[in-house]
Amino acid sequence: MIAATPHSAPRQAFLGGLVLAIVGAIFFSAKAIVAKLMYRYHVDAVMVITLRMVFSFPMFAVVAVWKARTQPPLARADYLRILVLGLMGYYLSSFLDFLGLQYISAGLERLILFLTPSFVMLIAFFFFKRKVGWIEWAALLVSYFGTVLVLQHDLHAGGRDVILGSLLVLGSALSYSIYLISSGELVRRVGAVRLVAYAMCVSSVACVIQFFVLRSPGELLTQAAGVYQLSLFNAVFCTVLPVFLTMVAVARIGAPTAAQAGLVGPVSTLFMGAVLLDEPITGIQLLGTSLVLAGMWLLSRKKT
Repeated sequence: MIAATPHSAPRQAFLGGLVLAIVGAIFFSAKAIVAKLMYRYHVDAVMVITLRMVFSFPMFAVVAVWKARTQPPLARADYLRILVLGLMGYYLSSFLDFLGLQYISAGLERLILFLTPSFVMLIAFFFFKRKVGWIEWAALLVSYFGTVLVLQHDLHAGGRDVILGSLLVLGSALSYSIYLISSGELVRRVGAVRLVAYAMCVSSVACVIQFFVLRSPGELLTQAAGVYQLSLFNAVFCTVLPVFLTMVAVARIGAPTAAQAGLVGPVSTLFMGAVLLDEPITGIQLLGTSLVLAGMWLLSRKKT
């Protein structure tokens, strides 16, 4: 039997955190695949996001209640900020994302969403006067060129629908970027788990209200069994589980390394789309995906 070395425990903890980050990225990316499978049942984005949040709400609510009972109460201003962030970062972002998925491939959707860190950088540059180095500008150019390649490829197959879907997903990425920038101070004061749990509860309530405004309540109870099965999978494995897996991974290996592990997301989506949705994989898509990943890798290597 080989004796454990002094460095084996930290190494195992690091590898364990890395695995959690990779699994979290894959499951979170699978959200697009699940949504595309649900659209085959002729449901729309309103139904997809509502069922997703209805099934995930109890799990986030349990965490929210637990945090509320075990931690000091928040100031009224913090509750207001969480309300706004929940509407911006999870409700609006998710709704635009699912709308866009009705028109574009899962692979293109994941690539556009993966540009979120670059949007955060641009917002910080233009509105908060943050200095941006040449490596970061190079990362942007490389990743955006890769996205344009995939977009141009998909345009030949989908036409104007691809443009519409891409703009909707772009809006989703921008919305989430604003959430990330705005939540920085609040995360440090409230805590990441508590903030996510509260914000997701806000998003769930907003989705249900939206559904009752736009749809008949009876529609929630008259869907095919496959819709409910996919929605439950979406809630548990593509929403709740990835959130907490990523948080544990960040605690073990740090945010920069966890972000780099997330590079597996677009690649996994591309291949899951090919296997489960019969979405073709071409050389242009592989090249574009590689460029986006390279650009985001450069951006993640930049020290803050």
